[in-house]
Amino acid sequence: MALKTPGEIDGMREAGRVVARALQACREAAAVGVTMKELDQVARDVIFGAGATSPFLNYHPSWAPTPFPGVICASVNDEVVHGIPTDYAIADGDLVSIDCGATLDGWTGDAAVSFVVGNARPEDLELIATTERALEAGIAASTVGNRIGDIGYAIDKIARKGRYGNLEDHGGHGIGHTMHEDPFIPNEGRRHKGGELRAGMTIAIEPMFILGGSGAYRYGDDGWTLLSRDGGRAAHVEHSIAITDDGPLILTAL
Repeated sequence: MALKTPGEIDGMREAGRVVARALQACREAAAVGVTMKELDQVARDVIFGAGATSPFLNYHPSWAPTPFPGVICASVNDEVVHGIPTDYAIADGDLVSIDCGATLDGWTGDAAVSFVVGNARPEDLELIATTERALEAGIAASTVGNRIGDIGYAIDKIARKGRYGNLEDHGGHGIGHTMHEDPFIPNEGRRHKGGELRAGMTIAIEPMFILGGSGAYRYGDDGWTLLSRDGGRAAHVEHSIAITDDGPLILTAL
């Protein structure tokens, strides 16, 4: 992948702040009775109000049956990722995952959060907290001289310790002018294996853990949504980061 200059990383940081504000606004607006489409509108207001565009809206990879219709992926309970914003109204105790991106002045940011609305089940809170710890571990492993396998190893070690499923065949990715660039950043790997991490690389790291110990999934009827095969609830968290000589820099934090 093309290595970014400090100035280009600053540009990505600005796009990342838009993403962070959109996710914060969605989290604050999420309440019992609020629909996924309403959260999508909240994110639209933040993204377009900042003069940015959405890399999600009308995104149409070759495997998808239709272009994606929202600016967020809104996944609930056993929906792991890529949920289409619908008229589904949040119920008390729902585990909600919101994935969002923004492109500003030619640079893109991508991040995700998971949270519970209303009365939370302890196992859901622990699932989210563990997935967040895995994200932190993956970021901590993203240092100059380490390898891509070190990131996946750090994430999967936490999944295995907690006996959570680690979503099969999915992970993070390079990011820059577009949302999905090389290299692929798997959520499991072998230490000291894979491509070397170099200063100026910008990547998105995104653990996706499932209650029940299985990482197997199935597609929903819309052809986009990935659901856990055994019905276990899922959490998804993500940050875009830059790898620098001074350590990893989170680009999608407020």
